[in-house]
Amino acid sequence: MPDASASAPSTGHGSGPSAARPDRRLRRARGAVAAYFFIAGLIIATWAARVPAVKAQTGLDDGRLSIGLLGLALGALAAMQAAGRLSDRFGSAAVILPAAVAGSLALAAPGHADSLPLLFAALFALGAGHGMLDVPMNVHAARVERLYGRPIMASFHAAFSFGGFAGAGIGALAAQAGVGPAAHFWGVASVMAAVSVAVRRGLLAGPDAASAPPAAGAVEAGPPAPVPPAAWAPKLLLFGFVAFAAFLGEGAALDWSSVYLHDTMGSSAAVAAGAFAVFSATMAAGRLVGDRLSAAFGPATVVRGGGLLAAAGLGAALLVPVPWAAVAGFGLMGAGLSCIVPQAFTAAAALDPLRAGRNLSRVAAAGYVGLLSGPVLIGALAHLCGLGVALALPALLALLMAGMAGALRPVR
Repeated sequence: MPDASASAPSTGHGSGPSAARPDRRLRRARGAVAAYFFIAGLIIATWAARVPAVKAQTGLDDGRLSIGLLGLALGALAAMQAAGRLSDRFGSAAVILPAAVAGSLALAAPGHADSLPLLFAALFALGAGHGMLDVPMNVHAARVERLYGRPIMASFHAAFSFGGFAGAGIGALAAQAGVGPAAHFWGVASVMAAVSVAVRRGLLAGPDAASAPPAAGAVEAGPPAPVPPAAWAPKLLLFGFVAFAAFLGEGAALDWSSVYLHDTMGSSAAVAAGAFAVFSATMAAGRLVGDRLSAAFGPATVVRGGGLLAAAGLGAALLVPVPWAAVAGFGLMGAGLSCIVPQAFTAAAALDPLRAGRNLSRVAAAGYVGLLSGPVLIGALAHLCGLGVALALPALLALLMAGMAGALRPVR
């Protein structure tokens, strides 16, 4: 059977435990793609961990810093669209290495910024490198997933989460040791660029389109039924909304969970900081088991259950006026959101193997819009009606995701 490599298994669940063990080449490909996810997570977390140091270095106030941060978002969104087209034309494997090297080395630029224009340009380059890597690594992950014959996409996103933990931890140690941002960024950038080159050989060769031959010994689940062009737009809108809502919830937890516990509930700073830590831990844990859940119950059920769990968790955090209950609620929210984006990305790549890169780039861009605009929107609502009411927005969107989950049911 041909390899519709940028698509997911046609059943969405694969063969489960009865599937034959993938051959060595396919296992190497899985490891290589996971390494690129880890690199992407570590690079972004490294930058995030040293934002205060770069802010002090540039002498910017919060308002001007936010303008600089806008460069990161604009760079990522612009690069994603180019990355989708390049992946469809040349194959995801051909795009991943230069994107990973460029994205790694771009990390060094913010360490040398000493003004707002230079910081904006440096962050635009960093965001572009991240966006250029994000799309082809997800397309290649979907290709490996298809050849595996069972869901494995969530495990790749777990690697991204672990990269984030590693980057944050290294950043904290560097700050504690008094290492400046430039030296820290150059050290991480050099190592990650070298790792990017080292793992490149593990990627699958050839195009990602349906004409690509499968790897020797690979488990084929059969190509998905072709979707008429007229159905692409509505499907992509639904997938994009799911990604938007999930990323908005993640951004809300990142920027507002500790503020809600400290300012609204009156908890200590330590307890308030624990809310996002628990959210992150449950999200990473959920991604470790997400593939098994998808194989057992299907992507639609995973998204439906995840949306309901996220809404219930955030609802409990908002309705029960006890700090520990709020921390637990944000933990449930992280677990619920953990596997939704991997399912949306897999569905987007499976929609049309010949346009997998472009379709996935649009869904990913919708997700990033949610991640970046969500906290701002919640802040505006909080100004009008209070933070507790404003945080009901991600819970409402989670319920809408659950209602739309049927759209992710694989085409047979």
